[in-house]
Amino acid sequence: MRCVVWVVASCVAAVPARADDWGMGEANRKIPQTNIFTTVSTPGDEVNTLAFFVLAITAVIFVIVAGLLVYSVVRFRGRPGDDGREPPQVYGSNPVELAWTTVPILIVFVLILTTARTIYTVQAAPRPPGAIGVHVVGHQWWWEFQYPDLGIVSANELHVPVSDPQHPTPTFLDLESADVAHSFWVPRLAGKTDLIPNKKNSMWIDPHEPGTYLGQCAEYCGTEHALMLLRVVVQPRDDWERWVAAQQQPAAQEAAVTRGRAVFESTACINCHTVRGTVASGRFGPDLTHLMSRATLGAGVALNTPDHLKIWLRNPAVMKPGARMPAMNLAENDLDALVAYMATLR
Repeated sequence: MRCVVWVVASCVAAVPARADDWGMGEANRKIPQTNIFTTVSTPGDEVNTLAFFVLAITAVIFVIVAGLLVYSVVRFRGRPGDDGREPPQVYGSNPVELAWTTVPILIVFVLILTTARTIYTVQAAPRPPGAIGVHVVGHQWWWEFQYPDLGIVSANELHVPVSDPQHPTPTFLDLESADVAHSFWVPRLAGKTDLIPNKKNSMWIDPHEPGTYLGQCAEYCGTEHALMLLRVVVQPRDDWERWVAAQQQPAAQEAAVTRGRAVFESTACINCHTVRGTVASGRFGPDLTHLMSRATLGAGVALNTPDHLKIWLRNPAVMKPGARMPAMNLAENDLDALVAYMATLR
């Protein structure tokens, strides 16, 4: 039943209506959309196969029942010249009753076995050597990705290497929530997994094709639930290792943006955000050490450009009503200096 609900829910998934307002429309048209029928990861393939199997069985049942109904309507409809009397009535039939009891039991039994096999394949998969471990934390309304073995913290964009089916290198995700219930969902990679406060859930993916795969929170979690977006960037192994090396470096420092850094360190920014190599060590908001290496701002609400960054820093609620980040009310020259500094955080 859960699989059927997963299929139906995914068919109505859509890109948020405000995406075009901040330049995301064109970007989304260039990226493969959230299509569960073109999965590229083993967990997604397993759920997809089960979903098609269930749909096939229900389609056969529908055709048989609808066919019998149409036959009965046509065969036994009233005709001119009928005398109005009821036809002979049949009260009970052992073969019919045996059939409509036995067949559903067999169908349910088959569905139980196939569902149990799929659940076991997905949830009991062993963690092989070389697997990547990522700790995912859901916040209102953004995603935090921690790579404990690599010393990396990112936000809203999960980078993983391609997994060669001959030599699998899956990525195992531990998921938890920092506030309310969320749900991690990247349709082409795996089914939905909930993030529950004070509970840790887990899942894994092993993407077979490089690319950018879209996802979002699939559990209503408040005002900006629809814009709690995420991207999974699947890279060839060499490209992923270069990304890891870049993320492990401290934030770039340039003399031309010294004033902007001073503005950053003198505001409440440092209480919520971290920039390695500075006094900023907050944990409430996303790690900004490599902010400009990400494609979007505000968990997918806008493309990550200096112009959009300036709008976001002036007042995040203009882009994302209900965002927890307050307006900093900076003077225009201070705001320009801050944007110039943050544009160097690559």
